[in-house]
Amino acid sequence: MDDMSAMDDMKIDGILIDQSRIAERVKELAARISADYGGKNLLAVGILKGAFMFFSDLIRLVEVPLFVDFIVSSSYAGDKTTGDVKVYSDIRHPVANMDVLLIEDIVDTGISLKYLRERLLRMSPKSLKICTLLDKKDRRIADVHIDYNGFEIPDEFVVGYGIDYNDRFRNLPHIAVVKKSSRGFGIV
Repeated sequence: MDDMSAMDDMKIDGILIDQSRIAERVKELAARISADYGGKNLLAVGILKGAFMFFSDLIRLVEVPLFVDFIVSSSYAGDKTTGDVKVYSDIRHPVANMDVLLIEDIVDTGISLKYLRERLLRMSPKSLKICTLLDKKDRRIADVHIDYNGFEIPDEFVVGYGIDYNDRFRNLPHIAVVKKSSRGFGIV
């Protein structure tokens, strides 16, 4: 089944977290991060592609100087994790002796995040913390500690606010639940 055929079988089934709740929570997380990182040498690392909206909104509200870098990785094919983490583009900023904040869109099984965390720890940061917009604790396989969490969500497949299904739906301003549908693609 090609990507477009798969798209025809998906349906947005409702908004889980609206735009205003996201904005409010991002502001709260930024205030906590600002308080925790005052006077520190902060490197904010966004995990792309999914975290780009969350990352951008969050760091604009952080009130301490910081460096920015990105890592592009994935372990998903469609709506399923492969369990095999691939890094397509690595960070370029030196990590040694930096206070690193790894910023993710959603923690599901935790496999990718655990892999990236261990990879960054081998680079000798002064500290390493994790911030995520969404946490699906019910699906956790790998043990990963989340320092800053936006929302805990149920075991639903979600899209929007940077999160995708086969590279679609990233542009939605909210978090929506996606369901397989025999009726084809549509927005409820």
